Amino acid sequence: MKRILAAVLASVCVLAGCSTGNDAVSQGSNFEFVAPGGKTDILYEGADRQPIPNLSGEDLMTEGKTISVADYAGKVVVINIWGQWCAPCRTEAPELEKLYLAHQTNGVQVLGLDVRDDDRSAPQDFVRNRQLTYPSIYDPPGRSLLQLSGYPRNVVPSTIILDKQQRVAAVYLRSILASDIEPVVQRLAAE
Repeated sequence: MKRILAAVLASVCVLAGCSTGNDAVSQGSNFEFVAPGGKTDILYEGADRQPIPNLSGEDLMTEGKTISVADYAGKVVVINIWGQWCAPCRTEAPELEKLYLAHQTNGVQVLGLDVRDDDRSAPQDFVRNRQLTYPSIYDPPGRSLLQLSGYPRNVVPSTIILDKQQRVAAVYLRSILASDIEPVVQRLAAE
């Protein structure tokens, strides 16, 4: 009987923990990612957008130089979590470069976040070989992602799009093409 009661109590706790009310964001002061029930594309409108903590770290290409999301205040920022070991990232990175080149004059910044690459030379070669001009934070252990409460650090590639107030406007837990996110980026740039 105690086992049955414990199982029922555990089930109730799990169900209560999974029900957040508003999809994939909790109502706190900073962005807190909540499991979206299987969704891979999550969009946040107006009041549902929450500010992102200031992600920062060493520039992948320039040791000793720090780059930060805050460096791009007032711009739409497309943060892409990637690794040179990630097969879908090989297709995604040139797509993000295409998006960046097409929209940087409209106040759009792409910022990579390189994770799980312990040897810095491999992701540097990845960037040079694909002629990527947008910067990336070099964060092998993915520590900067710890600031994103609840964000799944094991989903690579994934993309977070911030509005001009550095609030999370969209999350993509899958590989993307420029055409997948271009309408969102254009709409945010026009806000």
